[in-house]
Amino acid sequence: MEVYLVRHTETVFEKGICYGQTDVALKEPYLEQFEYIKSQIPVDAIVYSSPLLRCVQLANYLAPSIITDSRLMEMHFGDWEMKKWDAIPEVDFTPWMTDFVNVAVPNGESFVDLHHRVSDFLTADFIKNTSKPIVLVTHAGVIRSILCTISNLPLKDAFTNKVDFGDVIKLEL
Repeated sequence: MEVYLVRHTETVFEKGICYGQTDVALKEPYLEQFEYIKSQIPVDAIVYSSPLLRCVQLANYLAPSIITDSRLMEMHFGDWEMKKWDAIPEVDFTPWMTDFVNVAVPNGESFVDLHHRVSDFLTADFIKNTSKPIVLVTHAGVIRSILCTISNLPLKDAFTNKVDFGDVIKLEL
């Protein structure tokens, strides 16, 4: 089965802002990028998307009908959402940076929490019971989690998987 992992295009936020499940608009112009992404995926693919606007907007461009699933959302950064990374108190930030896999952000998730919900999505019957290609329009954290699973890479090494805005990664499962 062909699976295409698609990261949304760049958002309007400047670098250095922590956002995960906050709805963020896409940086314009993006239609040319959308068209390039569309040229890389099969026309008959089933398109699943994170319900966050930055993904839904791209997914709707890629297909006339999409399926949203909250398990494809980015990591929930809890109390850190919409803060500058360098404004996060060191007492909270240091333990998370030391073990982001297992340490949850205050009122948010750990990377293993994200990984469990993404794994739940990937093992769902509706995915296994199709012969059509599947496109997942989602976020860097979700894509890194999937790539760790596929390559048997420990979650602590997830950031060795480079995932840029607008990337399309084709997998054969």
